[in-house]
Amino acid sequence: METRQEFILKKKQEVIDGKAVCTSKDIARNGKRKWIIEARTMMVPINHSEKVYVFERMKFDREEGITTKKVKKGTVQYRIGYFIVGKIGKMNGKWTWGQYCATIPIEDFDNLISLARKEKTLL
Repeated sequence: METRQEFILKKKQEVIDGKAVCTSKDIARNGKRKWIIEARTMMVPINHSEKVYVFERMKFDREEGITTKKVKKGTVQYRIGYFIVGKIGKMNGKWTWGQYCATIPIEDFDNLISLARKEKTLL
């Protein structure tokens, strides 16, 4: 299994290489939105050895299929989430996107936002 540091370096390199993208489903599930991840800040939490927080700046690229609300190309949004080491099925022992809303201790939240500002992810 990749170490946290190896995983963080790999995910940051995706941004540098222009390969970091995010696909989000439209609420009606008839279409998708493609986002380019322009910047990514990652941080190890104080209370979980198999989790990595992520703060991303994403720019809207395009829609696929039918979407309920149009988004203007170039629109910028932020995303906060986490990656975690999977425990079930094909993701057992592999880093995977956290399925639920990120919960973050206040110290980690303050540090994540400060780091995102320092790294120019948060403009």
